[in-house]
Order: sequence, then structure tokens, then C-alpha cells
Amino acid sequence: METTINQKMEQKRVAISSKRQFTIPQKFYSALNFGKEAICTLVNGKLIIEPAPQMSGGEFAEQILAELLAEGYQGDALLQEFRVRQSRIRPAVEAMLDEARNVAQGKGEYATFEDVFGSED
Repeated sequence: METTINQKMEQKRVAISSKRQFTIPQKFYSALNFGKEAICTLVNGKLIIEPAPQMSGGEFAEQILAELLAEGYQGDALLQEFRVRQSRIRPAVEAMLDEARNVAQGKGEYATFEDVFGSED
């Protein structure tokens, strides 16, 4: 059985400034739910621009909530501790990125896969 995909293609010509900037047409911007960032990909001589995933700290919400429930948190205490732990995510990730930059520049020590997880033997 053959499936036919019926997709409507829309195009709009946009001007590019001397600084290599252009404006995403409002209709496209809204339809694709763009935020403050976009991902640009070059594929076979074509530029694909798509919304960047939004990083809000909510990426670990389910894990945080599961841990809190396992620890016995409930009600208002659960909500309060959830907010505290979620607020720690971004600073922790930024610290990890800073550490990685330092290692990449030869300014810091690093751990190997085996150091962290042990050998496979």
C-alpha cells in the first residue's frame, strides 16, 4: 500500500542586509513557534532554519519530581523543594561547561570514561 504525503509548500523572498541578517516572515515564525534562537543547517547547498529547542530547566523536571516523591515530599513542601532543585540546574550546567572549556584550553584536569564508570573488564 502506497502512502501519499500531501504537504503544502510556502515560500517568501526576503532581503538580506549588509550584515547578513534577514527577518523571518511573521507567518512562518508563528507557525513554527520560534523562540529567541534558531538552528541553521547546510544540507546539499540549501540552508535549513528551524526553531532551537527551548532550554528552560524543565528538561530534568520528571527526574527531580521522582526523586522528591521517593524522598517522601508532599504538598507545599514538594512544590517548594522542586523549585529549589530546579533552580540549581542551570548554574550546574554552566559550571560543567566552564570546566569543559578549561580542559579544552589545557587549564584543567579531566576524567576519562573509565575514571567515571570503571573499566569494562
